[in-house]
Amino acid sequence: MRKTHYNQSHYLKLSLPVIGAALLLWACSSKELGHPATGATRTGKTEAIAAVAPPTKAEALLAMQCYNNAFYVQYGTYGPSYKAYYYSDVNHTGRMDFWRQAEAIETLIDAYTINNDADLKNKFVYLYNGMRDAYGLLWSSNSYNDDVIWGALMCIRAFQFTNDGGMKDMAKNNFDMVWARAWDTNLGGGLWWTTGKTSKNACVNAPAAICAVYLYQATGDAGYLTKAKMIQDWMVSKLYGSNGAVAGAMNAAGAITEGTRTYTQGTFIGACNLLNGYYPTAGYVTMGKNAMNYTKASMCNSAGLLPDEYDTDDCQGFKAIFARWACRFVHDQALQSTYADWLNYNAEEAWKYRNSNGLMWGQWWHRTSDTYVNSFETTCGVAMMNGVWVF
Repeated sequence: MRKTHYNQSHYLKLSLPVIGAALLLWACSSKELGHPATGATRTGKTEAIAAVAPPTKAEALLAMQCYNNAFYVQYGTYGPSYKAYYYSDVNHTGRMDFWRQAEAIETLIDAYTINNDADLKNKFVYLYNGMRDAYGLLWSSNSYNDDVIWGALMCIRAFQFTNDGGMKDMAKNNFDMVWARAWDTNLGGGLWWTTGKTSKNACVNAPAAICAVYLYQATGDAGYLTKAKMIQDWMVSKLYGSNGAVAGAMNAAGAITEGTRTYTQGTFIGACNLLNGYYPTAGYVTMGKNAMNYTKASMCNSAGLLPDEYDTDDCQGFKAIFARWACRFVHDQALQSTYADWLNYNAEEAWKYRNSNGLMWGQWWHRTSDTYVNSFETTCGVAMMNGVWVF
């Protein structure tokens, strides 16, 4: 992932005219309410959150369709199929970069998971074809191991719905390549962030643990499950705190160099959730709940709103990744009574402040700009709206 890293830091299918008319009405009824501070304000505590109804499932599908209307472009054939990509912003100044493209495709897979809409499935297949077309089958020229892992995770998730062997092979071959060049016994294990081997980061290790579990499920090769546990246990020993905070990185000298982020909290939670199914006595559910509690109490504002994370444009879509794995954890561990109100509130706030085109940026406390948004920040609300329908 070419991002700046930090020091401490169906049920409804609508035609375009109907979508436009509906959005106009909804946008007019969405008022910008007063807010004490930005969503990035951290208070160290969260007040009780009243139960709110999340956006409807039809609205969650509509949000995904609005996103596709703004950013999706199909640009040719790919064998007997088609290829596509997402633009980087509403001005269509170019395609999204590698890792953000993979995460936008994951957001589309999230929406398909909930809505079972054939058009969404076709689009994530065409977008996958676009990744193959643009970057090839093996991404060894990319020095960022986390980029490669995000791409592999997207591929194996797409495989779960298509049974396409090419998707499985891309996930497997790229994961294997990263494992071979990034795992070693320095610092007791863990995957290096880049081929430069300057730090071992949560942003590669946590999604790699998730990817490895899915590869085990897809291939039956128990070695992947072993690797998933090795990765996660290294994170627990080096980056996880008993209060639930997951540090972002450890440098080659063994010093923690990055603080918490929603996407690394989320992927750590996701790995805990998946591994618990195979190692139920390892304490992963407790660690996942601790990470959820820390995110809610120490990273949100006093109302429970997830932080903006707008320090660079590479941070702006982090909440989408948190939503994806946190909502799945709530479902799988039957924790609705503990976390549903909080997550529903975030989904409701995101949708409340959409713009006239139905797009939601990552600042869920005031109205989304009508003049400019990028396609990474606008994954956040879509992922959260569909995520709450997982549980």
